[in-house]
Amino acid sequence: MRRRKQADSRNRGNRDNRGNRELAPAPSVPQSAETASRVGVGLFQLALFIAVFAAVVAVFWLTTHSLSVVALSTALIVALLGLASVHVAQQWERVAVLRLGRFSRVAGPGPFFTIPLIESCALRVDTRVRTTAFGAEETLTADLVPLDVDAVLYWLVWDAHLACTEVSDFAQTVTLAAQTALRDAIGRGSAAQVAIRRNQLDRELKQALEEKVAPWGITVLSVEIRDILMPQGLQEVMSLEAQAEQRKKARITLMEAEQDISEMLAEMGDTYATHDHALRLRMMHLLYESVKDSGGTVVIPSSFSEAFKDITPDELGGLLKGGLR
Repeated sequence: MRRRKQADSRNRGNRDNRGNRELAPAPSVPQSAETASRVGVGLFQLALFIAVFAAVVAVFWLTTHSLSVVALSTALIVALLGLASVHVAQQWERVAVLRLGRFSRVAGPGPFFTIPLIESCALRVDTRVRTTAFGAEETLTADLVPLDVDAVLYWLVWDAHLACTEVSDFAQTVTLAAQTALRDAIGRGSAAQVAIRRNQLDRELKQALEEKVAPWGITVLSVEIRDILMPQGLQEVMSLEAQAEQRKKARITLMEAEQDISEMLAEMGDTYATHDHALRLRMMHLLYESVKDSGGTVVIPSSFSEAFKDITPDELGGLLKGGLR
């Protein structure tokens, strides 16, 4: 018995550890680890650098018929300035351009130009849909029950200007805001409400996050609750409560059915009490239903023989003989 209890405790601990590992939020994918390649952009800038450098060298050769250190230095400087002034943004990128420290415009997608030493690219914003996994561990509900909740947030940046100027690290800020909103939503309801009303919790989180991140140029597409874990003891108690509730509903349904049947029988009794023919027809119908499938025989008592109760057997024999003649 003791070994069985120890094995059960070890299994319960393994389940709890497995649940905690599943609830650990996956880290957000950094921009540098995304699969999109910028090799084409790099090759374009390299080709631009070589073309500008070659063009300046050709101009010096045509004008002076010689190449000096000054000519090569000038060509190198011009090529670097040309490289710094021409940029390429991918289809899903928007670039916030600052001019002497003040916001100038949002550039992209495609090639765009900046003034060297005056304008700079402050931030490249990915406008594609992003996925952020977040969770709340051991968060107390309104009835003081600790819950572990795991959720996924789908969002995107629709305004690179606000994302650049209104918040420093918008990705990290969105994650922290989602965790805070999730904890607040869990704390407002009981454990049963959080477990049952999952769709409503998704809508509440989405609305709260939209109001929070809209000033940063970010929109929340959806919030989905992936898993809700509660203590094992509480799960057993809630299971017993649910079973008792189902038994209660079954008994109430049975009592309602019996009440309907009794009301119908009372109405039928009143009808049969005032209509003898209806009662006889009902009796005949029940009698027919009882023997139609079994093929039995029904014997019905009759008062036909009472008319001959005063006749003796001898007299009855004489009457039958006279009738035969």
